[in-house]
Amino acid sequence: MRVSSVRICIAVLMMAASCVLTSAEPLYPKREFRGAWIQAVNHQFEGIPTSELKRILSDQLDSLASCGINTILFQVRVEGDALYESELEPWSGYLTGCQGLAPDEPWDPLAFMITQCHRRGMELHAWINPFRARTQSTPMPDAKHQISLHPDRFVRYGKLTLFNPALQVNRDFICSVAADIVTRYDIDGFHIDDYFYPYPEDGLAFNDQADFQKDPRGFTDEDDWRRDNVNLFIEQLYNTVKGIKPWVKFGISPFGIYRNASVGYPEGSATNGLENYSGLYADVLYWIEKGWLDYCIPQVYWNVGTSVADYEVLVNWWADHAGDVLMYIGQDVERTVTGADPRNPSIHQERMKMDLQRGRSELQGSCHWPAKSVVDNSGGYRQILAAEYYPYPALQPVGRGLPDSRPSKVKKMRLVQTIDGPGLFWTAPSSKHQMDRASRYVIYSFGMDEKVDLDDPSHIVLLTDRTYYILPDAERTGSRVYVVTALSPIQVESSPVKLKYRSK
Repeated sequence: MRVSSVRICIAVLMMAASCVLTSAEPLYPKREFRGAWIQAVNHQFEGIPTSELKRILSDQLDSLASCGINTILFQVRVEGDALYESELEPWSGYLTGCQGLAPDEPWDPLAFMITQCHRRGMELHAWINPFRARTQSTPMPDAKHQISLHPDRFVRYGKLTLFNPALQVNRDFICSVAADIVTRYDIDGFHIDDYFYPYPEDGLAFNDQADFQKDPRGFTDEDDWRRDNVNLFIEQLYNTVKGIKPWVKFGISPFGIYRNASVGYPEGSATNGLENYSGLYADVLYWIEKGWLDYCIPQVYWNVGTSVADYEVLVNWWADHAGDVLMYIGQDVERTVTGADPRNPSIHQERMKMDLQRGRSELQGSCHWPAKSVVDNSGGYRQILAAEYYPYPALQPVGRGLPDSRPSKVKKMRLVQTIDGPGLFWTAPSSKHQMDRASRYVIYSFGMDEKVDLDDPSHIVLLTDRTYYILPDAERTGSRVYVVTALSPIQVESSPVKLKYRSK
């Protein structure tokens, strides 16, 4: 049972820590994206026995859930491989230690993570790298890999081998991978990162001139043609996902700089680093304008005060250009905890960065890179999230282009005595179609004399995919008012159902 004085103390501390927030922004938003990237590319899973890896992943999710993270972006395709059961691509060596080698016991990491995330009230977004096919450290590809099957469809660039973005057959294949994942798995989102054309290396040309000359599609400038190759892919991938499951959110995490104002583009940011537009041929603002993504997470990984790319400058720039998509900020944990806060040099920049993000209403959350650094509590990062920024659960923001069907309210709410103690039980509401089905439930708890205010997230005690809630020991004495609502697949909330509980 909550103690009101404790809540007041927490609120006072948060107000002091977040003094730069505008008065229009709630201290504890009820809806906020709070993501973390769990990556395989850092070899953290490689060759670990399945039973041990299940425990590691479960422990990571417990740690992330306990500090308020509500979305996991789980890397399931690193370089034309699979961290899930696939007929299209070989098992990933980043999972088993050898590409093509299956796990040591039957299991599907993606299916496992979906179940584990949903049990904790989290969303799971399947994350792929679209064009990277091989790095220098990767042994020769498995016979099932596309490089082995169709070597003419790839381009070598320095230490990388990439699916050639100019080839429609490659775009079709990557979209078939996406279609397979979206069709077979109960994911909440489908996510790609910032690797389109490769990060440029000085003096090294990308060998696609013959493709440009063969099929320029009316373009006279090769850079414009390359951007169009990526545009064609993004449009096709978005339509692939939405054509199968319209409620699955499609998101992209581009490099943190779109264009620099210093290169003669006055609408660009006051930065001087690599650009999406000219360096990676990723025209992110065009995708936003066309509505080809539901959310965008620019990787604003620099610190406040970085001369080439200042975090504060870029956060405000992306907020100004959010358009109609859900805009979140990608946060680099390790850089953040090594940078001094200009307001107080004795502490690092986490609070300042979170305050800047929260201070713009166009920005509806953050995503933290990498998840393991959050779990490891580098520089106290996880502790600050849990105590000061994410002390209460948050529902997902609902974007303008997403299905807004509202589920019906839950049925047959009742109190049941179980062997584990008293619990709330209810029946899932009926639905007419997938967009208004109940995918999760929100349980709120109030004192008998408290106002029932569902806009206050401090009263949310659980988000769950189960149709019951066993009362914790602390709430089994005294009296409470419980409220349960249903959430659609994109977390549109139903009307509430109340139940009063009085201990005997």
